Amino acid sequence: MNFIEDLKWRGALNQVTDEEGLINAMQSGEIGAYVGTDPTADSLHLGHLIPFMVLKRFQNAGGKAVIIIGGGTGAIGDPRPTTERQLLSPEQLHENEKGITEQVTKLFGDANTAIVNNNDWLGKLTLTDFLRDYGKLFSINVMLKKDVVASRLETGISFTEFTYQILQGIDFHELWRRQNVQLQIGGSDQWGNITSGIDLIHSIEGNDAKAFGLTIPLMTDSSGKKFGKSEGNAIWLNPEKTSPYTFYQFWFNQSDEDVVKYLKYFTFLGVDEINALEQESKNNPGGRVAQKRLAQEVTKFVHGEQAVVDAEKLSAALFSGDVADLSAADIADAFGGVPSFDITSEKKNIVDFLVDGEVEKSKRQAREDVTNGAITISGERVTDLNFEIDPTKHYDGKFVLVRRGKKKYFLGTVK
Repeated sequence: MNFIEDLKWRGALNQVTDEEGLINAMQSGEIGAYVGTDPTADSLHLGHLIPFMVLKRFQNAGGKAVIIIGGGTGAIGDPRPTTERQLLSPEQLHENEKGITEQVTKLFGDANTAIVNNNDWLGKLTLTDFLRDYGKLFSINVMLKKDVVASRLETGISFTEFTYQILQGIDFHELWRRQNVQLQIGGSDQWGNITSGIDLIHSIEGNDAKAFGLTIPLMTDSSGKKFGKSEGNAIWLNPEKTSPYTFYQFWFNQSDEDVVKYLKYFTFLGVDEINALEQESKNNPGGRVAQKRLAQEVTKFVHGEQAVVDAEKLSAALFSGDVADLSAADIADAFGGVPSFDITSEKKNIVDFLVDGEVEKSKRQAREDVTNGAITISGERVTDLNFEIDPTKHYDGKFVLVRRGKKKYFLGTVK
């Protein structure tokens, strides 16, 4: 399959301006494609990974991957459907740019990749240059019809955000001129901005100038929710914001209804292998073979092979209950979301400990669960009512992990 056919099979194509022309351009020689991202945070999240996967496929098909870190556009803010963005300080923008640059470098490597900052050209534009060279080429009537602008006309939109589409068009033309970038890739909500950039290129360079746009469908899960959120929290690509284990678990916990769709979109596995995983999932729906492969592939792409090994080692330890030798970082990572309570580093009788931490409602219940072998402390099953818990014994003296029954965990944190 060619690049477009592959995207169609993977469910990764929404619109393309000139399908045949794009394929011919790719076959005639190396051209570039770009995805832009504004440094509104110090890390990318899974929402950003959606267009980057398509750009990576373009690179794998022989094209050049160009990523714009929007130091210029980020200072203004891409319009939101409802409200104005909060402007960031130059210092914060610079810090965000550094973090995002590191991440995209890891994703795309150095070969056949260019990472640029649009402040290099937008920052040099004077107001008169902007109005004379670009403003005269954009029709207000057309700009008002863009979805993101039209949706804001009743509530109001600033001139700053209104002009964002012009700046994005300038980006496309600059990359067309500097890097032979003929394709812009974006989400479905970017169609209007992308076509504005194509129109700008044609206005300046002539109607024969080759420029294409491609958008990606809105990514939702089987329940219709926007992809990329986990219990309301963003899944970040920065391992310090979302650990590789949590990242791995996000993918491993995908539903049977979604897993094949995500295998197609977020991995580079071929048709035969994905079809085989789909069939295996149907034959053994509880085996989660497809989910495991999905978690392995995406975690390896974003965080590397060792992150997969570490995540699966931690998963195996948690499944078996063999948690005594885990590190404090592992415990904080894996059990950050379980009920927790503060403790001191002093030793305490197990019954008092369980009641004080509200693991048990009463001493009677605590004694019964201990005697019946239902209580495990930091991986050690305790049946002695006189047992004293020593918080300094495991996990660098930072935590005491309590398991009641088979699955109910509580975390005591030394303060």
